[in-house]
Amino acid sequence: MNMRTHLMLTLPPTSIRPGDRVSVAISGGADSTALLLLVHAANSQAKNALGIGLSAVHINHSLRAAESDADQAFVEALCARLQLPLHIERVNTTAHAAEHRETIEEAARNLRYRVFETLIRQGRANIVLTAHTLDDQAETVLMKLLRGSWLEGLGAISPILDLAGGKVLRPLLETRRAGLRHYLEALGQPWREDSSNSDEAFTRNRIRATLLPALRQENPSIDRTLANLAQLAREEEARWTVEIAKLLPQLLLPGKPVRGGGRGNSTQVGEQTLAIELERLKPLDPALRRRVLRATARQLGARLSFDETDRLLTLAGFPPNGIPDPTVPSKPGGRLRLAAGLLAERSARELRLTRAPEPSKARPE
Repeated sequence: MNMRTHLMLTLPPTSIRPGDRVSVAISGGADSTALLLLVHAANSQAKNALGIGLSAVHINHSLRAAESDADQAFVEALCARLQLPLHIERVNTTAHAAEHRETIEEAARNLRYRVFETLIRQGRANIVLTAHTLDDQAETVLMKLLRGSWLEGLGAISPILDLAGGKVLRPLLETRRAGLRHYLEALGQPWREDSSNSDEAFTRNRIRATLLPALRQENPSIDRTLANLAQLAREEEARWTVEIAKLLPQLLLPGKPVRGGGRGNSTQVGEQTLAIELERLKPLDPALRRRVLRATARQLGARLSFDETDRLLTLAGFPPNGIPDPTVPSKPGGRLRLAAGLLAERSARELRLTRAPEPSKARPE
């Protein structure tokens, strides 16, 4: 397998250039071990070498005691054999999850990307490669569907993630997990199996072990179908993002109208208000109207759920499918309390969204 060609098939040709400092994230599992070997082989070719400064990064999540330490030892031995610099970071995932009220999966991911950002900030790398596969993409799309994600969520794993000063690339998103294992077996290269991958307490593992096999009975190409859906969702979202960015400045008004004309800002420190004239919402089609409201909330630092967006549309006088929610006021003077401290108010001419500042936390004495 030619890694240079493979990268170009998956990512824009300019994503990796000679002289880049590239760090491969390696857990010791089959996918990341294969990625490291593929990139190392491509960078070591006598002709057409990548010409990059290659290293590896391993995060020990401290989740499986001796097994985690054995994973680390495996990665250390592999990088020593390949004569590659290795950065190791040990993190306490359980404590982080408890402190930030995250699931273990969320905490592990957030900690991984914090390490990547640190590598880039310190100048050790400007590109980090992760070994997400087409199988991972399919699983992620299903997870997003089950959680009721919007279109942007169905985009799932993006091939490129921009970070301050660098980026994360996923060059194996078009590669099946089985193919990587065959590659390692052909080399006689062992890898580590993560015992937590069989723990069906985790949503992804249940999807992998139960849901996807059942779906493959109906559609043997379901993994590819879901990956295609993710690509379409990303492209659609990119298109909508451009359109909304052009449209919002023409629609949004700051603050509230004041007597005598003009608009005034809130007197409460940290409070923000944005308004949209109802007559300007009226000619928009339902899809655009919905996106305008969600984008307005995002500008105030809030994210609307599907149900909240529907309630907001009803408040504005544009109930979805023409069926008003009887629990939502739809006349001037109506108000709605939404998530993230967002208050929606309807006047005769405007729909206003206001987000109050979060209450300050008392300092410990």
